[in-house]
Amino acid sequence: MKKLDHIAVAVRDLEQASAFYRDALGLAEEGTETVPEQKVRVAFFRSHAGASAEPTIELLEPTGPDSPVTKFLESRGPGLHHLAFEVDDLEAHMERLKAKGVAFIDAKPRPGSRGSKVAFIHPKSSAGVLVELCERGR
Repeated sequence: MKKLDHIAVAVRDLEQASAFYRDALGLAEEGTETVPEQKVRVAFFRSHAGASAEPTIELLEPTGPDSPVTKFLESRGPGLHHLAFEVDDLEAHMERLKAKGVAFIDAKPRPGSRGSKVAFIHPKSSAGVLVELCERGR
């Protein structure tokens, strides 16, 4: 693992939540993106502009009733959704972790935000927290 990449927060209203992180907390908004494969809209924040070495806060808003984030919001409400860790070779990390008995939600990597490849570790393997491994786009 290279580093903590981002902390994702599930929200019902992206604009309302973004206003809090931007206006009340003063975080630098780095834009929004729709990720069709994940069925979410995402807004990205950092403590200040240009702080690319630090993790981002990613707000996740579902784009429809069949989004996994919709199910999350219905069962748990808004809040911490997952922690994401950057890796250099996602497939190799997945194989290494599977060999140690770690269960994955994703059988293989899938597209994530900002051109990344991602795979989620099942919370039963990670002390009840959904964990994402991400390999940044090159």
